[in-house]
Amino acid sequence: MSYETILFERRGAVALITLNRPKALNALCALLFDELNEVVDEVEADDELAVIVITGNDKAFAAGADIQEMKDQTYQGMLSDNGLTKNCDRISLCRKPVIAAVAGYALGGGCELAMMCDFIIAADNARFGQPEITIGTVPGIGGSQRLTGLVGKAKAMDMCLTGRMMDAEEAERTGLVSRVEPLASYLEVALDAAQQIAGYSMPVVAILKQLVNSSLESSLQLGLINERQQFKATFALDDQKEGMVAFSEKRKPMFTHR
Repeated sequence: MSYETILFERRGAVALITLNRPKALNALCALLFDELNEVVDEVEADDELAVIVITGNDKAFAAGADIQEMKDQTYQGMLSDNGLTKNCDRISLCRKPVIAAVAGYALGGGCELAMMCDFIIAADNARFGQPEITIGTVPGIGGSQRLTGLVGKAKAMDMCLTGRMMDAEEAERTGLVSRVEPLASYLEVALDAAQQIAGYSMPVVAILKQLVNSSLESSLQLGLINERQQFKATFALDDQKEGMVAFSEKRKPMFTHR
């Protein structure tokens, strides 16, 4: 399908989604979220696609929300149609793994979109920030909440209250991103990671994603109980049998996703 604000391509079992508003530094708008959500729905329904990679370009992942689209909104208008916030959470609800491959600016909504993904692989020129305070507002799609969970209260307060940007090295050091790679190779590294994940048992990948996410919202004791239950449940899968037999036979497993 053809889209106005994104590009979509298949790389084997990996869906590559590229934000494509280069003149606006990939600023997020309502249409972009509509198209992004449509693609995610398509990927989730396609058994041939196992992992999503979302990226931008070398200058910007997304430099924020589209201020031109929002600047004349009223409080009543925002309440009635919710603007950008009405359909922005689809990525965080995706059952398949989602990797953000970030270069350049990931600010405001761009940083929030990256944080909705399961992990971030950043280029060495990446810059992250929640600068909403500099234009008289606050984060609206998870910036104050997800950032605090990832980097801690002190760092999140610093970022949100001053509006400063965090470079890639600091982002990795504080836990916002999982890896920092050279600009020339960051996307290929992200795609390689996605292909690696896609080669595993898809039911097990889904279970593991759910376990890690649920750990953020439950006590350690409840989390451990859930983990042990899910560990035992994998023994009902053909892929568990194949994986362990293949290990014993010193060969690569042939997973059937059952």
